[in-house]
Amino acid sequence: MTSPFTRRRFLGTALAASSAVALAACSGGGGKSGGGASAAPKVTQAQIDEAMNKDTTLTLWTWVPDIQKEVDLFTKKYPKIKVKNVNVGAGAPHYTKMRAAIQSGQGAPDVAQVEFQYIPSFTLGGNLLDLSPYGADSIKSQYPEWVWSQVSKGEVVYAIPQDVGPMGLLYRDDLLKAAGVKPPKTWDEFATAAEKYRSANPKSYLSNLAPNDPGQFVAFLWQIGARPFSYDGTKNVKVDLASDQAKQVAKFWGDMVAKGVVSVDPDFTDAWYQGFSNGKYAAWPAAAWGPVFLQGTAKKTSGKWRATDLPQWDAAKPASGNWGGSTDAVLKSSKNPIAASQLALFINTDKESALKLATEQFLFPPSNTILNDPAFADQAAPFYGGQKVNAKFTDISATVTPDFQWLPFMDFVYSNYTDTLGKAMANKTDMVAGLQAWQDGVAKYAKDQGFNVA
Repeated sequence: MTSPFTRRRFLGTALAASSAVALAACSGGGGKSGGGASAAPKVTQAQIDEAMNKDTTLTLWTWVPDIQKEVDLFTKKYPKIKVKNVNVGAGAPHYTKMRAAIQSGQGAPDVAQVEFQYIPSFTLGGNLLDLSPYGADSIKSQYPEWVWSQVSKGEVVYAIPQDVGPMGLLYRDDLLKAAGVKPPKTWDEFATAAEKYRSANPKSYLSNLAPNDPGQFVAFLWQIGARPFSYDGTKNVKVDLASDQAKQVAKFWGDMVAKGVVSVDPDFTDAWYQGFSNGKYAAWPAAAWGPVFLQGTAKKTSGKWRATDLPQWDAAKPASGNWGGSTDAVLKSSKNPIAASQLALFINTDKESALKLATEQFLFPPSNTILNDPAFADQAAPFYGGQKVNAKFTDISATVTPDFQWLPFMDFVYSNYTDTLGKAMANKTDMVAGLQAWQDGVAKYAKDQGFNVA
């Protein structure tokens, strides 16, 4: 299946338009943002029943493949509701069109797919409906704390989680054994393994660090406990990309890059795909969507891969980060907020629908209900030697630390990455200096946009 990687490939792609334009667009919908206390009265079941038995047409913007399967389940339960399922382009094109529609006041969908890191760019202008009064307040217990913290602020719920990407390590069991390398359990072991593997295989590497992909590096920051971003929902942000923990991560990878024991190839390119098939890379620090992606990319290596925990900074305190993940949000401009909210809830929390997303469209599920369902958890993957990879990543998901926040201009943050830290990676220069340049660039941008920067 190609869609997960395609979607996340766009995570590292900057919007063609400047973020200043994007921010202006985000603010076009009016309304207040921030807060954390749900002010709207709770919608009664009678109101929901009335709305769901009224002829209504909803528009859903999403790039999830075959989402019509879940939509059909919804319209089967609610035959009065019609849903126009529209794919306006994954990632950046999707957000650009959302912002344009919000700004113009015309053509915006009722429900839209929004990745975690882009939620604040829409709460900035008050463009997302608080779903708490519509039933979202009752599903919190279904999710790990870190997942719920991505979609909520206090009592306000901005979106319904759809998929997540807790980070683990995929590795070639045969290649590591041939090189006499054990799967590393700590980052110190990883660095030692990278040198040993490179020495035994001068034409290949234990792993690659992609200079074009901020999502992976940010997940490394998430794991170590760095919290480089915060946003209070108004005009106050924190930019702390050059913290001691972040510098530790940058120096760790920078040292390996300088020694030439990890490659710095751009990811999601033909050459990078081939690297998994031809043995150039023996391991990949990957998100939970990686195992399915790899099956399609490196078919001829089936049976040779395994999945394990992400190497740890402190083996006594297992922790992971998250790379990717998305939600369904309801736009405040929807003229049918009850029906729209029930669509977002149904697709992602109805048992049959959510299980289809996990087992047929291979989105890694955010909810404990699906994570622990035998139909998902007990799947043995031949590509991974029969290992129950879903169960492995379910365990990893439980170690992801909560309260990782984003800025309301992540499009600029990610585009600036390739000009600063990513550039240092690609050129094999000082990555800590590159990290500082990233910090300076993002902080300056925030100030230029009128944010108060801590």
